[in-house]
Amino acid sequence: MNIILSGPPGSGKGTQAELLTSQLNYAHFSTGNVFRDHITRKTPIGEQAQKYINQGKLVPDDVVLDVAKDFLAHNQKPGIIFDGFPRTIGQAQGLDKVLNEWQNKIDFVIFIELPETEIIKRLTARRTCLTCHAIYNLDFKPPRKPGICDVCGGKLYQRSDDTEPVIKQRFMVYEGQTRALKDYYKKTHHIYEIDGTLGKDQVFQEIVKLIKK
Repeated sequence: MNIILSGPPGSGKGTQAELLTSQLNYAHFSTGNVFRDHITRKTPIGEQAQKYINQGKLVPDDVVLDVAKDFLAHNQKPGIIFDGFPRTIGQAQGLDKVLNEWQNKIDFVIFIELPETEIIKRLTARRTCLTCHAIYNLDFKPPRKPGICDVCGGKLYQRSDDTEPVIKQRFMVYEGQTRALKDYYKKTHHIYEIDGTLGKDQVFQEIVKLIKK
């Protein structure tokens, strides 16, 4: 079973994807994680992606799809959780084409909804480990030691795209481009919406209910 988790930045897609993959043994595809790895290693793709991310813009479809193809070729598990991908109609069409080549498909799409005010509150409090990329939140998931990662002892930092001006730009990009995905998927896939303000545990329970259907 292949599932797309979509929603605005800060809606909890990544957290839900991690919970689901740990319980279902699915592969977890996150363009953010993939690109951050490239950025850390200073690859050409990473340098290219960094320019767009810093401005709160989406990485071009052709670059994202190349990364997705490589991931699919190396991750043949019972299913895949696509975390925040695809983000545009072009990416959605490209992903459908790639999956079709593997005689596979998307089973259903989940949109986790969250208002802009809550997104800004969540993301400005987010901190990321410079070494292992573990994610914390100063409001509801703080590290045991301020500024230090619980997992590896690395230094925590605020990502350049977690500042309020960039968050607002990212939300505008989401509203303008990614929302069109609903119309696309309503025509061809099962689509569901979940209220992201319910909290991590309740959102997870709602998703599990959908999978068990």
